[in-house]
Amino acid sequence: MLSSFDDFPVHQTSRPVAQTGSSDLNHYDRYFFNGYTRDTRLFFAAAMGLYPNRHVADAAFSVVVDGGTADARQINVHASRRAPLDRAEANVVGPIEVEVIEPLNALRIVVEAPEHGIRCDLTFVRRSAPIEEPPFYLQIGQRVMMDSTRMTQFGDWEGWIEVDGELTDLEPGETLGSRDRSWGIRPVGERASTGAPVADPQYYWLWAPINFEGFSTHFDVNELFDGRRWHEAGFVSLVPSADGGLEPAESMRSVDYRLTWRPGTRAAATCEIDMVPWTGEPSTVTLEPLFDFHMLGIGYTHPEWSHGIWKGELEVGGDRWDLPVDDLTLPHHSHIQTIVKATTSGAVGTHEGLGVLEQFVVGRHDPSGLSGVFDGYLPDD
Repeated sequence: MLSSFDDFPVHQTSRPVAQTGSSDLNHYDRYFFNGYTRDTRLFFAAAMGLYPNRHVADAAFSVVVDGGTADARQINVHASRRAPLDRAEANVVGPIEVEVIEPLNALRIVVEAPEHGIRCDLTFVRRSAPIEEPPFYLQIGQRVMMDSTRMTQFGDWEGWIEVDGELTDLEPGETLGSRDRSWGIRPVGERASTGAPVADPQYYWLWAPINFEGFSTHFDVNELFDGRRWHEAGFVSLVPSADGGLEPAESMRSVDYRLTWRPGTRAAATCEIDMVPWTGEPSTVTLEPLFDFHMLGIGYTHPEWSHGIWKGELEVGGDRWDLPVDDLTLPHHSHIQTIVKATTSGAVGTHEGLGVLEQFVVGRHDPSGLSGVFDGYLPDD
């Protein structure tokens, strides 16, 4: 089927844009955003995904209010629809819209769901050049589980957000955050039989985009059960110069980390990240956890609103819970972004910043002493 995007020189295959290069049901195209006020009184995140071969599109927006206090709560709105064949119509799912104002520079999120407690009009303005991470590729037996590209970018937010009728204006410079764009193949949608088992369930993922005053640091790793890495990335990115110019992010020669777990969970108690440049001395980023955001709120591991699941022509829903949750080992609470205070040392000097440490750890991981599928960490003593 031809669509409006076929009138632009964007084709990557001999087929129309609406027809993906792979017929894999797990083909996807996704936006992710997060933001946090400097005083951390508000944290929010958004996701929007298109799954052309499943004919599904979905989106979600989630807010944590009063994180780290006795009144902390997370409020979420979810939406799902039949995917449009014309990509020009793929930026709206029910009450949630993502608008690309200026590619790679400014994007806008609008949510109009007062019945679920959330309204907003927020604009993300880049404070770094976009970072293309190394490709993600993971094969289990003969089956490709992941084959995707991802771009990460740091930014400032401005606009307004209303939660349960309380309106907050976000002035320029007050709210920091990051976003990513990823596309390719990764597990989405309803679970289906994959034939004979070839490996135990296992996934180990750490991701830490951190904003400092004049720069940002980016770190991630994927590891197998024995600690061997199949993906890693480390970058340092400067904020725009006075004339608005952007320098490309500096890729690190290597990254490493030291992490301890909160007893009985798979959530970090402490984390130190070493950033080793190609020339010069390394720097260390020390992360201090403040409170957790549950990725469940934007569909990850959600039992009803998981990514790519067919819900109907158009469905909208919402949910909420108090924080912290009672049991972090429940499968749907296993994927979190922990809001962190960050401090640097080493070659880059001493700086303080804010960001997140995302953790999603499933199955055995020998270096961490983790066993089972979602079993929490048990100290030796």
